Amino acid sequence: MNTPVKQHLIDPEICIRCYTCEMTCPIEAITHDDMNVVVDADKCNFCMDCIPVCPTGSIDEWRVVNTPYSLEEQFGWSELPPQEDLGEAETGMEALDEAMAALLAEAHAGAGGKAVAPKSAARPAINLYTLAQPAVAKVQGNYRLTDDPEHDVRHIILDMGGLPFPVLEGQSVGVVPPGEDENGKPHLPRLYSVSSPRDGERPNYNNISLTVKREPDGLCSNFLCDLEKGAELNLTGPFGATFLLPDDAEARLLLICTGTGSAPMRAFTMRRQRVVGGKSGGMLMFFGARNPESLPYFGPLKKVPENLLKQELVYSRLDGQAKEYVQDRMMAREEAVAEMLTDPATHIYICGLKGMEDGVEHALTNIAESIGQPWAILRDVMRSEGRYHVETY
Repeated sequence: MNTPVKQHLIDPEICIRCYTCEMTCPIEAITHDDMNVVVDADKCNFCMDCIPVCPTGSIDEWRVVNTPYSLEEQFGWSELPPQEDLGEAETGMEALDEAMAALLAEAHAGAGGKAVAPKSAARPAINLYTLAQPAVAKVQGNYRLTDDPEHDVRHIILDMGGLPFPVLEGQSVGVVPPGEDENGKPHLPRLYSVSSPRDGERPNYNNISLTVKREPDGLCSNFLCDLEKGAELNLTGPFGATFLLPDDAEARLLLICTGTGSAPMRAFTMRRQRVVGGKSGGMLMFFGARNPESLPYFGPLKKVPENLLKQELVYSRLDGQAKEYVQDRMMAREEAVAEMLTDPATHIYICGLKGMEDGVEHALTNIAESIGQPWAILRDVMRSEGRYHVETY
């Protein structure tokens, strides 16, 4: 009998095909095909460099096996296989030795643990369209959202035509920029969160919307921002199985975002407007930008009723005023945030630039401690219950 071995795997249901782990791996042990991103057991040395960079926790999967799963087997998966019954052999994480467990603990300090979907969330469709068989979408509209010349943010509406493209609030799609990279290979997709609800940008029309900020050297962002009405582009996905909206009208949402991190928050808000209206458990959003001119959806936000969405719009570059960031406003509204932290119906969603994460974490730590709750413990309980979600980039 073969001696059981540990194998590092990636969950194809949760993975959003951002390829960050593949680009990070120092020994090229991670690879992909048109369907999945996988780990080569013959190369992986458990260095753990890929763990903290994964935005979803899909990278943090382990099996104890007699014979490692081949790349071909992993490429064919739509979900992870269960742990094999190895008799008396230890299974799962229990089989990791102390040295590896220490490495994982250190890596998780940056990754923030594995994400879990809300218990009441609808089951998402995953990876229906791939690099080999992408969906072809047509641009219905491309509208500038900001008046700040240094922050060109666009609202882009895509018509899916007759193609079925079921997408839930909080999911992402991959946009395949045209052309080839420096190695003569087609460009990998770039991920964008969908900013429309599941029944479409326009209700019951087969269309979706994206929120895209033009980056000076951004290959895909410039491609998208320059698209004209009627242009076609290739999409992969949908992706994402955890950063989802609970299908529970009584669930309370604490939304914290900056810039284009507002995309899923817009989808959440529109879904609740259409389905539950003011009868929901309510939403509180902290939304940060440089100034009102650079804040996406500034105008439409003003039309959302307060009984549905309480808004804290926070600006860091207002003339004559001190810089303020979302974590500062959270501390200023400490009582409201603390009350939500004590409610088991509260779900927290954080989305935006990665630089915001430390500040928000510090604010939540202080607020939780003010009510006698150790934040690290409360956060991990919320995460395990599918009530704490972070997607930063």
